This record gives sequence, structure tokens and C-alpha cells, in this order.
Amino acid sequence: MFRSANRAKVQRLMDGGAQVIEVLEARQYRQAHLPGAIHIPAWKMSRSRAAALDSKRPIVVYCYDNL
Repeated sequence: MFRSANRAKVQRLMDGGAQVIEVLEARQYRQAHLPGAIHIPAWKMSRSRAAALDSKRPIVVYCYDNL
């Protein structure tokens, strides 16, 4: 299931136990990442990295923040 969410909604999901994967480029991540988010640039995403996530917890892929 895919849904759009703003930064505040993503933070609430994290507070509820969701895992957040930020697929931002390194520069963007340094400027505006969410504390506690896992940084995996989109071009580095792989099955082995995805397999390391906890499949019992919600996963949010966060790709852009229009500050």
C-alpha cells in the first residue's frame, strides 16, 4: 500500500514504531534528515539491504522533503 505523507506524518509514524528509510542523496540527507531514519540512497537499495529490515514493523520510504 502506497500513500503520500508530509514530514510531520512521517515523524508520527516513526513515533509509532515505523522504520523510515530515507533514499535521499547524501547532500540532501545531511541537510534535512529525520532523526532515527535509516539512510540508504535509492541507487544503493538492494534486496540484501531490504532483507535486513524488520518485516513485522511498518516501513516508510521517504524520498523528498520540500522544506
